[in-house]
Amino acid sequence: MASRGNKQEEFGKEFDMRFIHNRLASYSDWPFGEDCSCTPEKMAKAGFFHCPTENEPDLVKCYVCLKELDGWEPSDDPWLEHKRHSGKCPFLDYCNPDCSKKMTIENFLKLEKERQIILVRKEYSNVLEQVSVYSKQARKQMEVIVNKN
Repeated sequence: MASRGNKQEEFGKEFDMRFIHNRLASYSDWPFGEDCSCTPEKMAKAGFFHCPTENEPDLVKCYVCLKELDGWEPSDDPWLEHKRHSGKCPFLDYCNPDCSKKMTIENFLKLEKERQIILVRKEYSNVLEQVSVYSKQARKQMEVIVNKN
């Protein structure tokens, strides 16, 4: 289980990624160049920020729906991949590839509300999983006690 401090740090990083310039800055060591479809600019415009790991140097995450994607190919279109893997992401409703939809304050707040709902659902799902694991462990321990008697 991640500590509360780590969760707050992760939340803060994702919250900062609501601004395209922060998402774009995360691509300092992106493994693809400007001759590819998945350029840092296109990735950032599609809502993704770069969060590489040792085993996944091309791992990205949408700051709204939290979908993580890796295994990028030079010809992959970030918007199409986002839509294919997370078609119900609210970011896709409020933004578009050429950024011709201007983000109003009202839409920004609506998008942030949707992001918060997604975060709460994800955390709720994580807690349910932890309770399920704990319950199974407790059940096994109880069965051992009952079988001894």
